[in-house]
Amino acid sequence: MNIPFKTMATAALLALAFGGSANAQTATGTLDKIKTSGKAVLGVREASPPMAYMLGAGDKFVGYHVELCERVLKDIAPQAKLEYMAVTAQNTIPLVQNGTLDIGCGPTTNNTARQQQVAFALTTYVSEVRMATKVDSGITTLDQLAGRNVSASTGTTAVQLLRKRERAQNVSYKTMLGKDHLESFLLLESGRADAFVLDDNLLAGIIANSKSPESYRIVGEALGSEPIALLFRKATPPSRLRWMTRCAA
Repeated sequence: MNIPFKTMATAALLALAFGGSANAQTATGTLDKIKTSGKAVLGVREASPPMAYMLGAGDKFVGYHVELCERVLKDIAPQAKLEYMAVTAQNTIPLVQNGTLDIGCGPTTNNTARQQQVAFALTTYVSEVRMATKVDSGITTLDQLAGRNVSASTGTTAVQLLRKRERAQNVSYKTMLGKDHLESFLLLESGRADAFVLDDNLLAGIIANSKSPESYRIVGEALGSEPIALLFRKATPPSRLRWMTRCAA
């Protein structure tokens, strides 16, 4: 899907839908908290390109979802100071729930179970969960993973999808969990895992930034589709907001 970023930034998030009454605008809401405190804390990822990642060895966070968060906040709270906090797939939702984060800007899957915990904006990207393997491994299908070591990142839906397939196909994988995507990829890179399962766009970004991109490929059928969205506390009050983003000149 080769859609220019400028087009995506303009078209995506023309409206963000939240639960709750439009009249329940209390100080506990995310928007009120940001305006009152004068700052917004954004939860970002260190290694989830192209959606959210750290640039180089510094503390500059970039990526499609990071910039989307920045543009949204520029419209609704232009005077707010933006603070960035590196998070993982495992701790993003708890940190949003307890108020440490105002917005989760990483690639978080919007599903029914998670909607009970946090509020999601409209879907901005849909990815497929697939696997990355080494070119010389000969592994091209999920059926070939039976009994093999498979890496996945703690807290991701990829772990749930692998377990679901184990039950449905009556197979067993030796799942190895990395604390984040870089650690999970390292398991594949070092030969300890035969495949790394994750959203295909994130796999592509990680492989592109690896030491030897030509040594890996994304293969096999999709384990599932992942609707990706920004997330907020459920206390966010408006039932519907229209947050416009402007296309860069």
